[in-house]
Amino acid sequence: MKLILKEDVLNLGKAGDAVEVARGYGRNYLIPQGKAIEATAHHLRQLEEHKRLILKKKAKDLDLARQTSEELAALTLTIPRKVAEGEKIFGSVTTKDIAEELQKANRPLDRKKILLDEPIRSLGLFEVPLKMHPEITTTLKIQVVEAR
Repeated sequence: MKLILKEDVLNLGKAGDAVEVARGYGRNYLIPQGKAIEATAHHLRQLEEHKRLILKKKAKDLDLARQTSEELAALTLTIPRKVAEGEKIFGSVTTKDIAEELQKANRPLDRKKILLDEPIRSLGLFEVPLKMHPEITTTLKIQVVEAR
């Protein structure tokens, strides 16, 4: 039986794949669970149109991510913190703090995209990696300064 997968199925294929499965597996499990549909000519045409739309959206998302990453790479955020002895700061600078500063700079970014291994605990200039898209990673400069 030939089916088109509507979602990823372990050991079978990814969403949008046309697969050949045993008739019982398809009729009793995949179709009733909503994981697949029969591969008729009509459904195959719909699949091709759907794939074309998905590729177009992915290209648009990739272009937007490239543009945003270039803008963020040129940006240097300044974050003021109270300082103890030497260059140690009270508390630390976390992904939440960076996301808030980006929001203030009118560059909103989900904090899950900020790849900070561990919080920043001293003054100075730091480069923080940002995962803008599965294919695009950029760096953001963070300047931690003494608050006055």
